[in-house]
Amino acid sequence: MRWLRQVLALTFLNVRTLPNRPGSSAVAIVGIAAVVAVFAGVLSMANGFERTVAGTGSDDVAIVLRDGSTTELTSGLSLEQTRIIAGAPGVLRGADDEPIASAELFVIVEMTKKSTGTGANIALRGIQPTGYSLRKRVEISAGRRFEAGRYEVVVGRGAQKQFVGLELGNTIRFGQTEWTIVGVFEDGGSVFESELWCDVRVLQPAYRRGNFFQTVRAQLSGPQSLGEFEAALEEDPRVEVDVFSEREYYAEQAEAVTTFIRFVGYPLALLMAVGAIFAALNTMYSSVSSRAREIATLRALGFGPTPIAVATLVEATVLAFIGGVLGGALAYVGMNARTASTLDQSFSQVVFNFAVTSELLVQGLLAALIVGLIGGLFPAIRAARVPVAVALRRL
Repeated sequence: MRWLRQVLALTFLNVRTLPNRPGSSAVAIVGIAAVVAVFAGVLSMANGFERTVAGTGSDDVAIVLRDGSTTELTSGLSLEQTRIIAGAPGVLRGADDEPIASAELFVIVEMTKKSTGTGANIALRGIQPTGYSLRKRVEISAGRRFEAGRYEVVVGRGAQKQFVGLELGNTIRFGQTEWTIVGVFEDGGSVFESELWCDVRVLQPAYRRGNFFQTVRAQLSGPQSLGEFEAALEEDPRVEVDVFSEREYYAEQAEAVTTFIRFVGYPLALLMAVGAIFAALNTMYSSVSSRAREIATLRALGFGPTPIAVATLVEATVLAFIGGVLGGALAYVGMNARTASTLDQSFSQVVFNFAVTSELLVQGLLAALIVGLIGGLFPAIRAARVPVAVALRRL
């Protein structure tokens, strides 16, 4: 109990005198805050992208690509193959007994980013009329749907925010063709909001794709029908395809990009953490040196070396905690819900919002505390080991 009382008394004394050392304390706080801000900021990009991409699609909607294709861009299916796929067992049929499926075409067009004024790729997707119903959350928030057979497009809300010239009523030119923007749609912040949609039968001749498509989306009778649907297509020699649930497909698409962002983010945060550790070391060594008389007096009064070391370590942890909270607040205010875009595996821009989650803030705070503990460890040991007589002779 005596040991604990000494620790509490010394900790209170050290923390109370922090305002007397504003310069050295600020160095440690700012360094650690920078580590947490960068850590949370970079990883919030990975979280936001993963939320957007992995949260796209449904378990009861299948997406079918040519065998071996890794993305829609590299896939290719003939008209006959799309009809075989749409008619396979497991596909839900509508009131007219027609399968609820959409054969789609995916091309890349160039637009100008509002934030940088530079060109960037964006997806122009041709869909069949059933393509709307396959995206259950899609709502036309302004204007109307495109009409079949006309050079009209609807634009995703995310794409409209990020790229120049996508306002309702505008005319945009891709290649030799002019398209009129007749509507704006939303889909709960999914990948689809980064795209432009038009009638697939109009897009095919515009890009000289003949009677070919790239993917088929099919509404299944339920998630349990995916196996039946896939098995039927595997047994049919007329098609060689890969089948995914829509949610599974987009989760796989998200994995590569988020892994890359984290691969860059963690080493960057670690490098900055090393610098913050040296800042904390410098701060705590300065604190110990400036309080040499105080420490010597406490030792002479009967305070043990261990309570002095623990109190010094707690002081470093308090500074780290303040820096961690400050860095987390900066990351949240500056980055959370900030809209950005990046290339996905189809080489088109995906618009997403940074997501500074509570889990990420906790991780950042834990990192700050670790930096503080490491930075305060050796100064704490030094404070505990200085002999009383030596410390008093220095004064």
